[in-house]
Amino acid sequence: WIPVIHFFGLNDTGALFAIEWWLSFPEEGAGGKCNKEFWSKWFPRRVKHNTVVWSLWICVWLLGTWPLGRPLSEGWRFVLPVTCAARVGFSLAWMFITNFTHSLPWNKFLASDPGRNRPILHNLMALAVGGKHRWNEMLFHDVHHAFPNALGTLSQRGRFHGWKKVHDASVEVLYRGLWKPNGDEETEMQKQQKKRSLLMRQGQ
Repeated sequence: WIPVIHFFGLNDTGALFAIEWWLSFPEEGAGGKCNKEFWSKWFPRRVKHNTVVWSLWICVWLLGTWPLGRPLSEGWRFVLPVTCAARVGFSLAWMFITNFTHSLPWNKFLASDPGRNRPILHNLMALAVGGKHRWNEMLFHDVHHAFPNALGTLSQRGRFHGWKKVHDASVEVLYRGLWKPNGDEETEMQKQQKKRSLLMRQGQ
């Protein structure tokens, strides 16, 4: 089912996810009242966003008509393959980014410190995703989730500060820990991250 839900847009760049987000955010005010910033801040932003999105799809529709010698009513013949190709592409990307990087097998692999123990594979995978600044996104995805507003995307930070500086800072964050102890037993993911951060810190 995972490829199917991604195809229909239940991911960070999909319409179903956007609808789910809009229904849940911003939170209601006291007593179930409308959030005080909804009409002044969030509604205008959503109108602007959807205006841009629909304008782009209108352009796609138009590209499938007159340039191809078709009437205006047949723009869907171009929209359909474009949207299907886009959905397949996003599905593959998000399966790798979300389902793969959050899995236990991937975190066990990272705990072996592939940067030092498998440098060729490590560098080839970085090349495959477009460079080490983007590869940081795969290596430290949980760091991004722990501090999404403070960090943003690690790949974007790598463009401005260099991949190595972002990489080393992320190792330090992992070493200090992503969660505050609350008395519960450590999860398998926490154990893997602790092992990984110790290995990586020793290699610096």
